[in-house]
Amino acid sequence: MATANLDARARTDRGKGVARKLRQSGQIPAIIYGHSREPQSLAIDTRELERLLERVAAASTVIELAIEGRTARTLIREIQRHPVKRSIIHVDFQELVAGEKVTVSIPLVFTGSAEGVRGGGILDQVMHELEIRVDPANIPNHVDVDVGPLQIGHSIHVRDLNIPAGVEVLDEEDATVCTVSAPRASETPAAGVAVVPEAAVEPELIRKPKEGEEEGSEES
Repeated sequence: MATANLDARARTDRGKGVARKLRQSGQIPAIIYGHSREPQSLAIDTRELERLLERVAAASTVIELAIEGRTARTLIREIQRHPVKRSIIHVDFQELVAGEKVTVSIPLVFTGSAEGVRGGGILDQVMHELEIRVDPANIPNHVDVDVGPLQIGHSIHVRDLNIPAGVEVLDEEDATVCTVSAPRASETPAAGVAVVPEAAVEPELIRKPKEGEEEGSEES
């Protein structure tokens, strides 16, 4: 299980104007919630959060959130970003409760060199993460996918993965994780096969519209 630490400040003021002022001062508005507590508004240092997200998988890392002398074990449930600038504008944290399982997505890590690829095939990674239900204390950092034995025309499915004990996989067991396909056929004509040129296309007739007709225009 991956963990990280982050400081937060509790706040009571709310509203769009307050959130705008927070961002201008180098902070990000946030909220923490859970079934055993009332939602609480927070403020997070922007640079501290950005540095944290550069080195952890946000969806599956337990964040030890320090809020004015009290520590809450949380998961980041939503990160809202500006549609153009892509800067973070709000974060939702869910407080974890001992013994209560959570649903998270963890990355799939592909290892080895597929035999089919060495024979000219192409490895297609269909899935890149796995949705699981697990106790927060047992969240795996990732699940390895050994593609070494994979031949051309063969696939690995969710049911073939080595899943740690206590982890419930929510994806369909028949879902394809990866496959090795045959190399694409060359589009170059075979030797001795004549290439017939396409018939010449007559040029489009361009004329001015008659009176009463409308000229076409591009949609805005």
